Amino acid sequence: MSIEVSEQQGVRYLHFGSHLVQGAMRIARPWSLELAYTRDMMFPLLLHSRRNWPARVLQVGLGCGSVTKFLHRHRPEARITVVEILPEVVAAARQFFRLPEESPRLRIEIADGHDYLAGTRSKFDLILVDGFDSRGRPGMLDTVPFHLNARAHLAAGGMVSINLLAGRQGVAPSVARLREAFGDRLLVLPPCDAGNTVALASSGPMALPSIEDLLAKASRLKAESGLDLAPTVARLARDAGR
Repeated sequence: MSIEVSEQQGVRYLHFGSHLVQGAMRIARPWSLELAYTRDMMFPLLLHSRRNWPARVLQVGLGCGSVTKFLHRHRPEARITVVEILPEVVAAARQFFRLPEESPRLRIEIADGHDYLAGTRSKFDLILVDGFDSRGRPGMLDTVPFHLNARAHLAAGGMVSINLLAGRQGVAPSVARLREAFGDRLLVLPPCDAGNTVALASSGPMALPSIEDLLAKASRLKAESGLDLAPTVARLARDAGR
């Protein structure tokens, strides 16, 4: 698989040998989340009241490292483990996308995400899943066994945030596999674009705050980090008929 980097109108893009975008960084704001779905993947931050949550993060699929950089900067107490199958992706993220060097706060594992999760004993507060090949296929990352492993490795109150790409049947088959693993502990966010849908799953009952509370939390998060999740909350409100 070839790793390619392109730039357009101040945004740098990562590609895996095709037109599909595997990551993006606005050069003037390298620590921000440029793509809408990556912002949606941070929605669990609105569902936890502790300012230091999450303490332990597992990220499966590095891409250009946007989510890694955001959490590294705005959750300085978090310990982040990134599992990426291709060392070339890590090298590109470091050379072109300002991925921080490894440290006690950030560890990079070159491994298959499914195998890593099946073999580790660690528990995580937040598991982020965003891994695809050059044709947009997630492989084992979109299977019931992987989701069951993810559920087994969540700490109390932990959550999984996963990016789903719409195939010929949309995301319904992927959502069905998530529901088989997590039951009703699942929230599918209204799509942020034509191709990406973010789903959230939890280790325990998922209690969604009111729209008003979510907007208030989104306002505080924006003031602290620049991340604006109010559009995501607005889509939830419209989806609920509010």
